[in-house]
Order: sequence, then structure tokens, then C-alpha cells
Amino acid sequence: MKTEKILFSLEEVGLIAKKIQEELASCAVITFDGPLGAGKTTLVRTLLMQLGVQGTITSPTFNYLNQYENKQGQTFYHFDCYRLTSLNDFLEAGFDEYLYQPNSWTFIEWPEIVRPLLTHNVCNVWLDYYENKRSISWETIGDAD
Repeated sequence: MKTEKILFSLEEVGLIAKKIQEELASCAVITFDGPLGAGKTTLVRTLLMQLGVQGTITSPTFNYLNQYENKQGQTFYHFDCYRLTSLNDFLEAGFDEYLYQPNSWTFIEWPEIVRPLLTHNVCNVWLDYYENKRSISWETIGDAD
């Protein structure tokens, strides 16, 4: 397991996204936790743009899932589980089938209820904010033993 914590401003979100991008080699799923307004969606949007996703990148708050592809044929699933009330809701919608797909990465905002499904190759990101500074920390959980 690897952990790291960084303080940053909103102007530095691109640099933070680059650091998260370095984790993609070992993480198939990246979760984003933090209070409303901490910058979860902004960080995911910046990360997707850096990964070559073109076009409009929006929050999946109302439809739970947005799917994106880049020119290299990589697929990115962006979930927002804020309005889901149980793990069963996630499973009944078939969303678990998107996890750990080949040549794809899954970004999950508000992952609390789906955390039992995330057992390996996960990078858990925590965001917070204090006045003019944001805080980000993460841990990487590698392959299942």
C-alpha cells in the first residue's frame, strides 16, 4: 500500500491530475471521496482531459454513469454514487459489470456504498478544502493476494 498527501490550490489541479495519472498503471478503479465542493468532479474532468478524452465531460450526478473513450481506444467509466441508497441499487443496475474491464478505468465519486466490491487495484483519493487551499491524499491497494 502506498499513501501520499499534498496541499494544492485550484490553479494546480492539473498537476494533481498528473500525479493521479501515474497511479493508473496499478489502479483499475479510482475512488474520489470528500465533501460537496471539494473538487471531485473537477479533478476527474481534468484527469479525463489529460488522458485524451475529447468533447464535453460532465458530472454523472443524475444518470449515475458517463462513459468516455480516447483515441487510443481506452475506456473510462465515471460514476457518481451520491444518490444511490444501497449496494443492491448499484448491483441491480448492472453497474458492477463495468468494474475491472480490460483496457478501461473506472472513476467513482461518492464510493462509500460500493466499496465492498473494490478489493484490489484501487486508488482511494480523499479531497478536502480549507479556505484557499485544497488537500488531497490517496492510498493505492494493489493486486489481491
